[in-house]
Parts: sequence; C-alpha cells; structure tokens
Amino acid sequence: MLSRVADSLYWINRYVERAENISRFVEVSEAMALDCPPGSAEPWLPLIDASGDRELFDQLCPAGSPEDVVRFLVRHEDNPNSVVNCLAIARENARQIRDVVTTEMWEQLNGTYWQLQEPSYWEQPPQEQLREIRRACQLFYGITDATLSRDLSWQFSRLGRLLERADKTSRILDVKYYLLLPSPEEVGGVIDELQWIALLRTAGAYQMFRQSQQRAIAPEAVAGFLLLNPVFPRSVRYCLERISETLRIVNGKAVPGHPDAIECLSGLTLARWSYTSIEDLIAGGLHEAIDQLQQDLNQLHTLIEQRYFIAPTSA
Repeated sequence: MLSRVADSLYWINRYVERAENISRFVEVSEAMALDCPPGSAEPWLPLIDASGDRELFDQLCPAGSPEDVVRFLVRHEDNPNSVVNCLAIARENARQIRDVVTTEMWEQLNGTYWQLQEPSYWEQPPQEQLREIRRACQLFYGITDATLSRDLSWQFSRLGRLLERADKTSRILDVKYYLLLPSPEEVGGVIDELQWIALLRTAGAYQMFRQSQQRAIAPEAVAGFLLLNPVFPRSVRYCLERISETLRIVNGKAVPGHPDAIECLSGLTLARWSYTSIEDLIAGGLHEAIDQLQQDLNQLHTLIEQRYFIAPTSA
C-alpha cells in the first residue's frame, strides 16, 4: 500500500472519531448545563482542557463564555480541531483517495460536509445539530465496517479510529479526576454525581456501565470501567488490545522473537493497562498514569507515522 493512501485512511478515521467525540462532549454538556447553578463555569471550560486546545482558545476567545466554548469546539473557523474542520479535513483526505474508499463511504462524508455548509443547518436547536453530527459519524463507522474489505485499508482505518478513541477517553477522564476534583464537602453531592453521570454519557458508556455495575455510581468504578474494562469498545484497555492486534497484522513480516520499536511500545503499553487494578492506579496517581498513557500514545503515533506514512528518501 502507498504511504499516502495509508496516511489518508488513518487520518480520515482519526478526524471522524474526533468530530464524533467532540460533538458528544458538547451535546452532553448542553444537557448538564441545565442542572448546574446559573452562571456556573461547569461544564464548559473543562471541555477545552479535554481537547488539549486551551492556549488557542484563550487567544481566540478571551471572554471564555459558554457560547464561546461551543462555537470554538463545533464550528470556529480558526480552530483546526473544531467539529466542522475535522470533517472537512476527513473529506479532503477521502477525496484524494477516491479510488480506495468505497462509494458509500465517500457519499456519507461528502454529504455530511455539505450539510454543515448550509446556513439553515445551524438554525436548528444546538442539541439537534450535535445529535445529527454524532449520528453521521457513527453511520460512517458502520458504512466503513460494512463495505470496506478487511485488507490493509481497513486495518489502517481501524488503527486511526482506535488511537483517537483511547486518547479522548483518557483525556476526558483525566479532566474529571484532576481538573474537576471537588472539595471534600462536595464529594458524593448532587453536582459531583451529575458530573460522573455526564462523564459516562460523554464516553457513550452510561448504559453499559449500569449493566455491568449493579451499585451506586462511584468514582473508582467509573474510572475502572473507562480505563480497564476488556469488552467495552471505548475503554482504554479494549482500544489498546485492538491496536496491538491491528499492528501485528499490518507488520506481518516481523521476525518472531525480534520485536521492533512499534511492537515493543504497543505491547508494553497494553501489558501496563491489562495487568493492573484501578485501586493501584489511583494509589500511584491516576493523573500521572493517564499522563504516561498520553505520552505512550503520542510516541506510538510518531513511530507509526515514521514507519508507514513517510516515504523513504532516495540516497
């Protein structure tokens, strides 16, 4: 497979996953804001921290109002990671490899892109705007899985989606645990419980968490589910298992017993998050553990990029 094709497939899925995650984050926060005290900063500014774009946001939107947060995340033209820009970049990548992606994949991305260019679209209630974007992204996942052959094209598509998903799940949990840690008197209070419920919904995990945990919502249980659950498709551990599996398929010519840098890093990261407990992670510092995960994911992306996406220069 050509490096540019693999690169485009990887980024198409990273950007669609990013757009879907952000739209879900904002959609849940819109609903949560109704339960927060008037004028409260909750739950808006933490979304900026979860996106990793706080410096850019402070430059573009110094007032930092809820309206600024929503516009910055959803459709700000100068934010490269806004939902609208993510889908535009994904579409452009798909346009460049039209002979590789299926017609159905292209039609879904192209149709969503043009839908967002219509002024009338943004006249709908915000919840409806975000719900349609989220469903359009989820439909793209389904179309990809239903129409793309399980060759290297699908493997690189899945790789991009999984890396982005692990990144965003860990980021939103880190924000709750580190930036939104309530004062002792607020722990277990109404606002605290609302935040944990919102966190689960932000990760699309509320119903599955309730089915797996027949007890009251507790921070340790939520963190354990999002980080270590082996069967929930948005948990960090599940994503890492599928990433390792995908890399083994992509790197099919690896010599047994002689792992390369990518295999070593993905294997060590998976082992670190497979053979631990949430109690041990919290005791050792959950923020520090997630910070190390972020570094490992970034390094893994760099190694993948160097190995598969950057064409070797001729001597």
